[in-house]
Amino acid sequence: MFRSFAIFCGLALALPPAAEAAAPADSWPARPVTWVVGYAAGGTTDIIARTLAQALGEQTGQTFVVENRTGANSNIGAEIVTRAAPDGYTFYVGSTANAINRTLYKNLNYDVVKDFASVAMLGTVPNLLVVNPSLPIKSVRDYINYAKAHPGKLTCASSGAGSAIHMSCELFKLQTGTNILHVPYRGSGPAMTDLLGGQVDSIFDNMPTVLPNAQAGKLRALGVTTAERSPSAPDIPTLAESGVPEFQVQSWFGLFAPAATDPALVQKMNQAVNKALASDSVRQVFAQRGVVMPPAPNTASTFAKFVQGEVDKWAEVVKKSGARVE
Repeated sequence: MFRSFAIFCGLALALPPAAEAAAPADSWPARPVTWVVGYAAGGTTDIIARTLAQALGEQTGQTFVVENRTGANSNIGAEIVTRAAPDGYTFYVGSTANAINRTLYKNLNYDVVKDFASVAMLGTVPNLLVVNPSLPIKSVRDYINYAKAHPGKLTCASSGAGSAIHMSCELFKLQTGTNILHVPYRGSGPAMTDLLGGQVDSIFDNMPTVLPNAQAGKLRALGVTTAERSPSAPDIPTLAESGVPEFQVQSWFGLFAPAATDPALVQKMNQAVNKALASDSVRQVFAQRGVVMPPAPNTASTFAKFVQGEVDKWAEVVKKSGARVE
């Protein structure tokens, strides 16, 4: 009897890893899936996550929960996911900020390249420079002139130090020789509340967050940060054509899993995300909000290469700007 039991155990231990992992991947998702967002509700990261979560829930028959874990420019949410079980049920909705943070923060408890498995790109957006309409600023040139006439007094909000929103402002300052005061918040939602209330003057925010308020006349749009005008707002000029010729920034959003996650589970989530992105409901929301669909092929490997390129690119901007967060 002992010999039979030993043989059984030996056979079980000899099973290849792929055979052991096949069952979880085949049955996924068998329970609710959590997507962690590192910013407050109401910002672009949150909007994209919730739009896709709803589509994924309808597609799979399981609940996709969006959990906002704010702080430290999304680093708190990112760290939580790196410590999560790599079982395909906890993911992180990352952004340009995570590529920036790798250089910006002196002491960072995670590495966006080494501690995550890249799953899929979720979309890109231009940033949009907007001001409170109470200011005597109606163009990018007015904004530059006002900043130079009031050095250190014109304020520029962001969703957090090191976000693409913050670094858009830093890049603008570098290229225009202006002194603009950066005011960080714990997400775009709180920043937008204060901008609408006049507590801060301006922001280079993601288009999905600010466009509805600009269209309603609650904010004044000055320019988009991408090389081309946005199809969602073709009347708004680019910063490049408004007097800052070398300016070009886009914000991206993507899905990550803990690094040790089974590649088969990563592949299943990648396929599910791409199917959701192709749905009419997601395409309609993205078009309304100014979110650009990811380029094809939207594979885990192409997204991983893109993230590495973003880390390298933003490292140069951070070094030139002198920005640093302890």
